Amino acid sequence: MKKLWLAVLSGIFVAILIYIPSPAAADADSGASIFKKRCALCHSTDAGKHKNGPSLAGVIGRKAGSTDFSKYTGLKGSDVVWDAENLDKFLANPKKFVGAKTMVFKLKKEDERAAVIAYLETLE
Repeated sequence: MKKLWLAVLSGIFVAILIYIPSPAAADADSGASIFKKRCALCHSTDAGKHKNGPSLAGVIGRKAGSTDFSKYTGLKGSDVVWDAENLDKFLANPKKFVGAKTMVFKLKKEDERAAVIAYLETLE
């Protein structure tokens, strides 16, 4: 009888672990929502489809300024590669990060930046 209860409890525990989303998944879901509200007006997530800002499809691991988007000239020829750390600094204060013509919008809240970056990490 004791073994049966242990098996049942183990099964319930496994089911709960499967059901509960991981923190990273929750951050990416939250980031998608924040992106839609705060970023999508100017940025697309479709490869090669630019708006007022460049497409952010596949931005993680990409060299900054390497797309055919011509409006932001401050990152052309830079050695910056977009990773979580650089994106966090950029989103917190683009003008301070770039020091030249770039977007004026700032994402001031650290948790929002982390969520948006988690979302961008899911894009190809």
